[in-house]
Amino acid sequence: MARRAKPDGDTRSLSREAVLRFLAENPGRATKRDLAKAFGVKGDERYVLTDILADLQSEGVLEGSRKSYRRPGELPTVGVLEIRARDEDGGLLADPVGWDEEERGLRPRFAVRGNASGPAVGIGDRVLAQLTYDGDESPSAKVIRKLERRTARAIGIFRETPGGGGRVEPVERRQLEYTIPPGSTRDAQDGDLVEVEPSEHQRRSLPTGAIAEVIGAMATERAISTIALHAHSIPHVFPAGVIAEADKAGPATMESREDWRDLPLVTIDPRDAKDHDDAVHSRPDEDPSNPGGFVVTVAIADVSWYVRPGTKLDAEARLRGNSVYFPDRVVPMLPERISNDLCSLREGVDRPALAVRMVFDATGEKRKHDFFRIMMRSHAKLAYEDAQAAIDGRPNTVAPDIVETVLRPLWAAYRALVAARQGRQPLDLDLPERKILLNEDGRVDRVIVPDRLDAHRLIEEMMIQANVAAAETLERRKQALIYRAHDAPSMAKMESLRDFLRTLELPLAKSGNLRPAHFNGILKAVRGTEHESLVNEVVLRSQSQANYSPENIGHFGLNLMRYAHFTSPIRRYADLVVHRALVSALGLGPGGITREEEVDLERTAEEISQAERRAMAAERDTVDRLIAQHLASRLNEEFDGRITGVTRAGLFVQLPAYGADGFVPISTLGRDYFHYDEAAHTLVGERTRLGYRLGDTVEVKLVEAAPLQGSMRFEMLTEPRELPGTTGSFHKVRPRSSRPGRPPRAKNVAGKVRKKR
Repeated sequence: MARRAKPDGDTRSLSREAVLRFLAENPGRATKRDLAKAFGVKGDERYVLTDILADLQSEGVLEGSRKSYRRPGELPTVGVLEIRARDEDGGLLADPVGWDEEERGLRPRFAVRGNASGPAVGIGDRVLAQLTYDGDESPSAKVIRKLERRTARAIGIFRETPGGGGRVEPVERRQLEYTIPPGSTRDAQDGDLVEVEPSEHQRRSLPTGAIAEVIGAMATERAISTIALHAHSIPHVFPAGVIAEADKAGPATMESREDWRDLPLVTIDPRDAKDHDDAVHSRPDEDPSNPGGFVVTVAIADVSWYVRPGTKLDAEARLRGNSVYFPDRVVPMLPERISNDLCSLREGVDRPALAVRMVFDATGEKRKHDFFRIMMRSHAKLAYEDAQAAIDGRPNTVAPDIVETVLRPLWAAYRALVAARQGRQPLDLDLPERKILLNEDGRVDRVIVPDRLDAHRLIEEMMIQANVAAAETLERRKQALIYRAHDAPSMAKMESLRDFLRTLELPLAKSGNLRPAHFNGILKAVRGTEHESLVNEVVLRSQSQANYSPENIGHFGLNLMRYAHFTSPIRRYADLVVHRALVSALGLGPGGITREEEVDLERTAEEISQAERRAMAAERDTVDRLIAQHLASRLNEEFDGRITGVTRAGLFVQLPAYGADGFVPISTLGRDYFHYDEAAHTLVGERTRLGYRLGDTVEVKLVEAAPLQGSMRFEMLTEPRELPGTTGSFHKVRPRSSRPGRPPRAKNVAGKVRKKR
């Protein structure tokens, strides 16, 4: 694997040892770009460097990402801190911003050292600081510069004070408390959840502010989702300049477009969808050389026409990264003037689009594809349920001519694509998605698992094919882009999975040869058995997390070599970048990608990957808080549950009827002393050898619910059982944190197209 290269004028071999030596000698130059420059990596050598870094990470010798690699245990020497509190002597204490406790351990607190020549700073300020770790002493920080004070709104519970005005208690301990002067309360009532606009100039011991919005009683879903927005720092109020740009936008022209308004494209979406960014059409291929083939067209809203690089709209969209979905509302990436109006493919209305026309043979294999910039007109707005009912011959509201000329050809093409998909064998995990339904008061009514229809699968498969076509075209044109990347599982995770499967006497191929088909074979072997849910859960956790990257590593879960998100530019910034790349590469007119964007693709990919994870966490936290609020009045009731996490501190149990989980402390499991077996995902009694395993169905009693924290505590009612396949031996495992966290969350590994609500 060793290659010859010239780092900084010297000759050095590109090897594992050389990479580790460079990182040790150059702690301030630890990005992938730094490494490539230092070793003179070009062409195919990029893949060698990528493999070396991946191997070192999988073995636990290296941590981090392309943005910053480091040896395990290494701590940053410069970082962004937020000043949170004072110590007993009045000194300032600061916490690092964006600290990942799962990756780096517990968050340190830095003592801010005095700096006579430095800027004046106080509680609430963000600073760039030089960080020092003094052995057993508390870490300290020297301020380099003060960063711009954030004036974003805060959130809290309003409390009235005698004589008028009040104060706002934070909903999280790390947030500030605000004083609200009389006349600035907006008639908020004691106990209301409110948003606070901090004052620019603070002259009191407590920061002051004005109530910007009264959200209302804490029990409503809107209040709970607003907490998640603030807790995860998700932008949700569009600046006036962004709204002004959106309001000035007008209908697109025919410039650089083909007129496809007569083609009967249709949208198929959830019944309550407000924006429609994709439309589909299919017809038999009339080419005699392709008997039984199909021509499938996917048209996607042309957001790149309206959102141009360098505009305020573009800057805000990049900051948000994606739309965020809650049970009661959507926090959009783009203002409604763009997302729900000018770019929404409304029935009977002219709309600009980028379209890909794909030709498939009778077996579902693609023969060719082409992209076009068009003006289209949707011929029908269909809900999934209505489209499926029309195909099944059940009562529906779809016009008969649409059924015959549009839907039946679509389903015929879909059947061919399904055959090709089965041959490709993407990862086939059984992961039901729950949906929370609210009543008129904004409270939880019930939780359902929507039916998974062929109509859903049809749209999903056609979007996947369009995404593949986009990546292939841009690669062929040698145009830089952002891929949707999903790496193969790491060696460490595969060894852990192999150890677990061995307890069930299930074999797994060696890591170097693993493909999704191997996992599918395991899942098929346990289908219908008591281990089905357990194995699905463990296989899911063994997968890498999908992200965005300017480097193509393929999509392991979908078993595709080239894959880029193209089909949802209204709600994902990655798709907008791909649209711009297509416009430039194919010479389709204005709105293409700029040279500055191309140079910055790595940073863009990293930022929108973080925004996606942030959105997923906010959505999950909202569900947890909603269910805790919903069940808070049902203490001491008994529920059916399933163990979804096993830790040395206890068990996480999910209530399948609600899709939320709670915790059973290990100290409450009984008189036996329970040991944690990491490989087998079990807690086993030392004396009885009975225990609990990930995936077990259990019965629990709800003993505590904390809606603000989104947490529930259960008492285990199901007795421990004999666990076949366990060794009965106990071993110590390296602690990863001094406090229990949630079980690992489901990762976005399937690459499914998430439809609008």
